[in-house]
Amino acid sequence: MFLNSKYRKIGQMYKIAILDDYQKVSLRMANWNSILSSHQISVFTDHVNDEKELIKRLTDFDILCVMRERTPITKNVLTNLPNLKLIVTTGMRNASIDMNAASDLNVIVSGTRGLPYPTAELAWGLILDVARNITYENNKLREGEWQKRIGVGLKGKTLGIIGLGQLGSQVAEFGQAFGMNILAWSHNLTQDRAAQVGATLRTLQQLLMESDFVSIHTVLSDRTKGLIGKKEIALMKNSAFLINTSRGPIIDECELYKALKSGKIAGAAIDVFSEEPLDKQHELMSLNNLIITPHIGYVTKETYEIFYSDIIDCIHNFTRGNPTRVLNQ
Repeated sequence: MFLNSKYRKIGQMYKIAILDDYQKVSLRMANWNSILSSHQISVFTDHVNDEKELIKRLTDFDILCVMRERTPITKNVLTNLPNLKLIVTTGMRNASIDMNAASDLNVIVSGTRGLPYPTAELAWGLILDVARNITYENNKLREGEWQKRIGVGLKGKTLGIIGLGQLGSQVAEFGQAFGMNILAWSHNLTQDRAAQVGATLRTLQQLLMESDFVSIHTVLSDRTKGLIGKKEIALMKNSAFLINTSRGPIIDECELYKALKSGKIAGAAIDVFSEEPLDKQHELMSLNNLIITPHIGYVTKETYEIFYSDIIDCIHNFTRGNPTRVLNQ
């Protein structure tokens, strides 16, 4: 696979597209001089939802640099990009790229390294925000009002973690530092593994019933899509808070909206959504017991520097006939 000589023309000039550079920083996060001297780079700072428009925009490019799962690269998109030879995605997993279609079309998909802690840090920031009404009180103070809500403390409360991998384990450690009791669940989690980070294994149902804060860190898959729906939210305490920094489709957003609107749970903080960017008219925007952020778990200077440096390395290695970090072998 991927040995066709048309993808191995040393010295060939490639047209490279950098997608979804929302902050307009891609060319400042790493040294692109060696790429700029040999290839043509176009940076797109806006997001295109319409597939036809996306295909029209990208049809001439040989290489795509994509930021996580911001732009789905579907089979239809891939089929209609005749010049495409390489996709470099930030991170080593991207569910928005049709890997099988890419392989069938002899398109290489490479990935980059990343950092594990920024998303865990954001999750903890969101927990503190919903517990102490930080965003709400900030907004009210700017409107001329003073002390409008009473917060809740974290010490002695129960934190339920769904998905005790690398990120979930870090959040468990944060929780212990704040004196919280830690419960954990995932499909294959054992008590021994949970105990390694000071957590107690529970069933999903038990975790939802017992936790004051529920934080989601499981990977999106067929098993976890819609994992938290009407039945699961109904198990939660009326005083509980739900935090999601993993992937939007893990929670049924319609049921979450209903639960927050009715007061079934006290609040939520969500960094990820089923469709991104989130439409400004989305019903979630109307809730004052919901903190929403625009999928910024990984958006730090340190992460971006690694992402873009590794993108450059992947492009160099591809043009030299030795693609690295290939995800669709």
